[in-house]
Amino acid sequence: MSTPYPFTALVGQTDLRLALLLNAVSPAVGGVLVRGEKGTAKSTAVRALSTLLPQVDVVPGCRFSCAPTAPDPACPDGPHEPGPAAARPARMVELPVGASEDRLVGALDIERALAEGVKAFEPGLLADAHRGILYVDEVNLLHDHLIDLLLDAAAMGASYVEREGVSVRHAARFLLVGTMNPEEGELRPQLLDRFGLTVEVSASREPLQRVEVVRRRLAYEDDPAGFAGRWSGDEEEVRARVVAARELLPQVRLGDTSLLQIAATCAGFEVDGMRADIVMARTATALAAWAGRTEVRKEDVRQAALLALPHRRRRNPFDAPGLDEEKLDRILDGFPDDEPEPEPEPEPEGPGEGPQDDGPDGGGPDGGGGVPPQGSGPDAPEAEPEAPAEPEQLPESQPSAQENEAAGPAEQAPVRAAEPFRTKMLSVPGLGEGASGRRSRARTAHGRTTGAQRPKGQLTKLHLAATIHAAAPHQKARGRTGRGLVVRKDDLRQATREGREGNLVLFLVDASGSMAARQRMSAVKGAVLSLLLDAYQRRDKVGLITFRGSTAELALPPTSSVDAAAARLEKLPTGGRTPLGAGLLKAHEVLRIERLRDPSRRPLLVVVTDGRATSAGAVGGDPRELSARSARLLAAGGVASVVVDCESGPVRLGLAGVLAADLGGPAVTLDGLRADSLAGLVKNVRTPSPTLRRAA
Repeated sequence: MSTPYPFTALVGQTDLRLALLLNAVSPAVGGVLVRGEKGTAKSTAVRALSTLLPQVDVVPGCRFSCAPTAPDPACPDGPHEPGPAAARPARMVELPVGASEDRLVGALDIERALAEGVKAFEPGLLADAHRGILYVDEVNLLHDHLIDLLLDAAAMGASYVEREGVSVRHAARFLLVGTMNPEEGELRPQLLDRFGLTVEVSASREPLQRVEVVRRRLAYEDDPAGFAGRWSGDEEEVRARVVAARELLPQVRLGDTSLLQIAATCAGFEVDGMRADIVMARTATALAAWAGRTEVRKEDVRQAALLALPHRRRRNPFDAPGLDEEKLDRILDGFPDDEPEPEPEPEPEGPGEGPQDDGPDGGGPDGGGGVPPQGSGPDAPEAEPEAPAEPEQLPESQPSAQENEAAGPAEQAPVRAAEPFRTKMLSVPGLGEGASGRRSRARTAHGRTTGAQRPKGQLTKLHLAATIHAAAPHQKARGRTGRGLVVRKDDLRQATREGREGNLVLFLVDASGSMAARQRMSAVKGAVLSLLLDAYQRRDKVGLITFRGSTAELALPPTSSVDAAAARLEKLPTGGRTPLGAGLLKAHEVLRIERLRDPSRRPLLVVVTDGRATSAGAVGGDPRELSARSARLLAAGGVASVVVDCESGPVRLGLAGVLAADLGGPAVTLDGLRADSLAGLVKNVRTPSPTLRRAA
């Protein structure tokens, strides 16, 4: 077994360490969601936490970690007789993003259950994580059906495995810790609310701290055991403090004033539901116990709000998480200050020790102490002079008049998007087999049953009627004498189900001068923003291509992060000629590459334009003919498309309709895109035919 990186050797990330330690003190807080860019020690911190948790007493031989003092009466390995307990370290179980349902909840032997009536059950990861940590790296990429199972287990503290009337239940209470990179997509609101606390992490911009990170990491990789040994004393101190805080926790008093502060804070920030109030109360109590106090103070409530509320304030995926600290202070200032208690005198610093880590409120035990100071420890860096400030950057040179004239109409500053609205349903025709979602019809593991087939691999969804029908003709030959049905493995039938899949929605947005009228571009951005919101709700991947001047640019490669696409859209400038053909060719290239990466995810191309083509870009030739050939190339490749016609004014050329005919898909106006519009209803996007010809 590899030696984990010591928790106390982490550099910086004060809020992350504090949130993890508070959950170690009080698992009832509800877990931690760690959001941040790649390479910020998210996974390292979570794995290091497991070494600080106290050991747990379990019933010897129980696969479900029942406590000897209060065993689960419904435990599949029970009933348990009184006897000596076995102690073991608290487990940290990792849930892979690509795990199957049976791996998560466990598997039931259907054949033995039908033929013998025996509940032969193999526990899954939820059973392994009971009374420990369940860690989900890249939790935002987890499949929807696994998220649903996690939600149920987290809410009920138990896992249920149901197979055609045969069920197994076992306890599943665990500390849920998830890490995610927001650039790869956001979480469903239901799962987001299940995490008690959330922290945002980022790499330090301080050179000295970055140097210390590299120094410690290299030292750990050279000699993991030796590095861990140098931090063993600090690890033991924190471990003892966690145990002491757990013992003190039942004695901590949460007074009426603190409860009013919590309620006023949640009401002031308009947080939905009551879970935030409960989590804040538990977090403030854990903070007081961690600081060695039996009374919750105002600073505990403030810190609890900073950890428990930011992820509960998002109204849509484009809202940035966070909390207005000035508003928080105004709310809390309306309550009287806590009665001061005598503070213990600080211990003198040892030789060679630097300043303590700054806690959330300036350092000390009230703000997450117990973690070694960054200026101390076995590998402490020497003080160095502060780096000089960088000189201010000079403004970029502006394009010349000749360049502007060649590019067409001058570039205009980005305009704000209009308010988003609910859009009509756009879907890809046919029956796909992509990742589960909410857009197009597909064969999925969940949904309505449409038939039965022989299982390919392990049986997961039994079709009972088809199984009995397959076994019935062979009962006499198999020597059946009793009432039970003699079922063999070859009789088992897998249920085929139809649900919905997520698609790759690639937006191709015209940002040329013909679209540059401020009111018009604002409406266009509002429409794209509405489609992005729809893609978020339907679990799609999205990409964004823009074209203007003489080229097309992949503004956002296909990703699950819809809010990243919205951010790119907000900064989109306009102006220049209209290289429609170049944009379509760029879309063809992006979709070709994505088909190789993820062949099961079907694409939907959404072209937002007025249909004009005034530039052929680097390809040369007639712009209109190039756009027509490029559109027919996409149609021949089977790409489902829809054109959002942005043409306005009393005189309309109808060029967007011609483009839609070349693509083999429908055209819909901006007004017709609205779900409450009576015109332009779009239910399905037709699959283009390879023999499609341009409309006259």
